[in-house]
Amino acid sequence: MVTGRTTYRGIAVLAALAAVPILPGAVGVASADDVPHYRMAEGATKIAGSPKSTDAPLLKPGLHTDAIKRGEQKWYAVNLDARTNAYFSAVAAPTPGTKVADYGDKLTLSVQDSDGTTCGSEARPSFNGGGMAYPIADYVTRRIGADRTECQKAGPYYLVISREGSGNSGPDTWPLEINYLNEPRLEGSTPAKPGHGTWSTATPAPRTDTTKRTARGGTGFNDAGSVAPGVWKDRIRPGETRFYRVPVDWGQRLNLSAELPNATSSRSSAFLARVLGLAVYNPARGAVGDPSFVSYTGKPAAAKEFTAPVDYGNRFDSTGSVNAMRFAGWYYLAVSLHPDAAQYFPKGAELTLRVDVRGTAKAGPGYAGPAGVFSVTPEDRDTAQKGQTAQEAAKNGTLMTVAYAGIGTGVVLLLGLGAWTLVARRSAAGAAGPSGGPGAAGGPATAGGPGAAATAGGPATAGGPGAAATAGGPGGRPALPGQSTDSTQQAQQNTPFGPPQGW
Repeated sequence: MVTGRTTYRGIAVLAALAAVPILPGAVGVASADDVPHYRMAEGATKIAGSPKSTDAPLLKPGLHTDAIKRGEQKWYAVNLDARTNAYFSAVAAPTPGTKVADYGDKLTLSVQDSDGTTCGSEARPSFNGGGMAYPIADYVTRRIGADRTECQKAGPYYLVISREGSGNSGPDTWPLEINYLNEPRLEGSTPAKPGHGTWSTATPAPRTDTTKRTARGGTGFNDAGSVAPGVWKDRIRPGETRFYRVPVDWGQRLNLSAELPNATSSRSSAFLARVLGLAVYNPARGAVGDPSFVSYTGKPAAAKEFTAPVDYGNRFDSTGSVNAMRFAGWYYLAVSLHPDAAQYFPKGAELTLRVDVRGTAKAGPGYAGPAGVFSVTPEDRDTAQKGQTAQEAAKNGTLMTVAYAGIGTGVVLLLGLGAWTLVARRSAAGAAGPSGGPGAAGGPATAGGPGAAATAGGPATAGGPGAAATAGGPGGRPALPGQSTDSTQQAQQNTPFGPPQGW
């Protein structure tokens, strides 16, 4: 049973690893070099967009990385069918501290067919944080629907991304992360747009839970820290943007508040306009309205967002912040702190995040296939409650799978050992036979003979030592093939679920 012992030791190691706490990052002195950069997705495909449609590289579903210079336009080819809604998002992530101009520095995204017709509306994510450089993102879509006339046929299409900016802003190249998602088609009828007045627009009070849990924001969409309804605390440095994610199901909506505390230092009394920002993105990385930036004067300040309920029919609404609340899944929160906040918080500030998911979860619209990212699972809610990132949740899931597999293998081996031992004992008992038979008391024992109840070459005395034992196997327990008797006993003694005494 050496294999069994190894299995259980492996399970113990896995359990110990799973129990090791993952501590929040230490707070350091704020500086431009100390602010973490946007972390691109592991395993993302590198791609180089072309300035010409004729040379555009083929874009496949999934995550891709590229880079874009000021004034540059990039083309990517995609092949679309006539049934699927396709979403294309782009994240521009300039290095923290890069010079950017509010509303002047931006991306423009569009989907075009082979005739140059634009499919739906363009997206124009830009900066509006008082000159702060932070990740900006949005999406465009080729949507299939009876209310659409353009871009409904199968064939070649293009994703076109342009970067605009004035000569006064930084010339640095911006890293790009592109995501291509397909939304499953519906099985039944298409839900209509929710009627006017079906949900309230009055912002409710934020959550007031007395206990603050520790959140661990990430650098972007890929390592965003999960949060559940409640009050969370984190640290944020001047010039930094921290990402969080929360599962929001059909029929639910978000009521959010990101807060700075009062300043405890008298080093500054400056008025800082647009210093704390809060942005919300849907599961396809589409912006849910514009980011909310608020000013700071040394007193507590809060940036707030209150969304529409998630509804499939919201895609037919002309209001952008409502239109983006079109599917269930992980919604992302991006909190930004202007570099000028170092006047008040040179070593970083405590951030309070109040997360409220309001409304009762409802059934989805009925996708024809797996909903994928456009759904909320019990595992998602569990991950949010634990405050895990997607990578941590995946790692823990893998560890549990390995542990369960190890336990299953150990149980099978133990059951096999029990059956082996029982059969061997019964066979040995039957081998004692009537007096005068082979192997009977006082009779010669033939090694390997049928029902031999003695060690090879030795006489067997009924009830004496060695009775009903195979070669080398004391105590009535047969040795496993290729294994010594000592190792058999040791394995049985160290196996937590060994056979009952006397088997």
